[in-house]
Amino acid sequence: MRLGAQDSARHVAVCGRAWKRGSHCNHQIGYASAMDDRATYRSFLRILCLAVIVSPWVVTALHAASTPVGAVRPPGEERQAQESPEQEPATEESLVPGVEQWAQWRGPLATGEAPLADPPTTWSETENIRWKTPLPGLGHSTPVVWGDRVYLTSAEPDPETVPPRASGVPGAHDNVRVSRWWRFVVVAIDRRNGEILWKKMVHRALPHEGGHYTASLASASPATDGERIYASFGSFGLFCLDAAGEILWRLDLGDMQTKHAHGEGSSPVLHGDTLVVNWDHEGQSFVVALDKRTGKERWRALRDEVTSWSSPIVVEHAGRAQVIVSGTQRVRAYDLADGTIIWQCGGLSANVVASPVAGGGYVFVASSYDTRALMAIKLDGAKGDITGTDQVVWSRRRGTPYVPSPLLYRDTLYFLGHYQGVLSRVVAATGAEPLGPFRLPGVRNIYASPVAAAGRIYVTGRGGRTAVVSHSESPSVVAVNELEDQFSASAALVGRELFLRGEKSLYCIAEDGEATH
Repeated sequence: MRLGAQDSARHVAVCGRAWKRGSHCNHQIGYASAMDDRATYRSFLRILCLAVIVSPWVVTALHAASTPVGAVRPPGEERQAQESPEQEPATEESLVPGVEQWAQWRGPLATGEAPLADPPTTWSETENIRWKTPLPGLGHSTPVVWGDRVYLTSAEPDPETVPPRASGVPGAHDNVRVSRWWRFVVVAIDRRNGEILWKKMVHRALPHEGGHYTASLASASPATDGERIYASFGSFGLFCLDAAGEILWRLDLGDMQTKHAHGEGSSPVLHGDTLVVNWDHEGQSFVVALDKRTGKERWRALRDEVTSWSSPIVVEHAGRAQVIVSGTQRVRAYDLADGTIIWQCGGLSANVVASPVAGGGYVFVASSYDTRALMAIKLDGAKGDITGTDQVVWSRRRGTPYVPSPLLYRDTLYFLGHYQGVLSRVVAATGAEPLGPFRLPGVRNIYASPVAAAGRIYVTGRGGRTAVVSHSESPSVVAVNELEDQFSASAALVGRELFLRGEKSLYCIAEDGEATH
């Protein structure tokens, strides 16, 4: 099938920028071994982009001759891949809409990777902090970044209080008592200087559940397409705002009855002109697809599921967009067009929190609560109930993640044991683990999901420390950085900046004296 000029330029920009990796493109260009220095690489990319402008057929020919994503690269090439190529100046041909942004939960590829970013490796309260902005209220949602804007959600305590009461849910423990009304806000921040541009209160309510003492009432991450912001507060409403902070539409999906009244946290996913929300709770669970422009329902699929906190992802495979949602009973893939189930697979535990990641024709799902499970599912040929079939190409029952989601980086899957600072690194295509897990020094109690860029892995613990680990055959800790805050939100990586949202402040971490763009 012929690629149009725009699609060709996009494919070259993504594959060219990450010419040695291969997990976020359908294929990797087979010229990597000939490019041993950055100057040669930059020249190659310019020539290739020029060729694409003249004839889109060039990319098609390269695509046909490329190496499959799942192929394991030679050790020498893996070492080269760790080098952090300098960022090229943005050009009209090299810009890929969305890939240079962090537009929703888990980033531009929904894997935790920022393929074009190159953030710092060291920082502290006095080093490499471009700005630090105190935040209103409390929230654990990851900030999203588009252009010069950073958006996040938060819940502010309202002055109106009520006599404290328990949630009254069977099995409830470690919960906050309901004692006051809350204001639910969306905040826009200037990426260049940290100034709060606007704060919009979208709703005010008295919660029906108190939530776990480590949770927040604004844990679902927003999404943006650069023109609109989509903010979900679960039981307190789904809202679409424009860039000026005006509400374009709102939707009430009802009240969630979460297990043990521990709170809500699944983030919406945006794909094209469709917004997808997962609604797993102790009542009737469902997944719903909405028109992003109007909020009108396109389809709704009922789910035989109990509470989960996992967010859906959308995967394009064989010309078909699949909405993949983890769950206790089944991992299910729905056709984005009409909500019909394409395939389903059992095997996860109760209390599913980690979101799936996908790449190279596989989807990786994980959980860790009453039992531990991680499965690699091959998308080619997946149809109907594939539980216990060869579509599950590998699985494991130890060291799997509970709260943090896995990270798919290049040809490697990273994940943490439960929510502790023990990091495993396996070959994504086979599950092989050459070195075994290793402990991250000083980083523990991890709710944030790991992220990656420029040959480095970033893991942030609740206590304020972030370990930076090399993506190499023998991973090593590059740095351990500490800030004076608590962190449950995952980091966002854009350009040469790293955004960390604490319980008190939002940090923009960048090398001293650097311009934002």
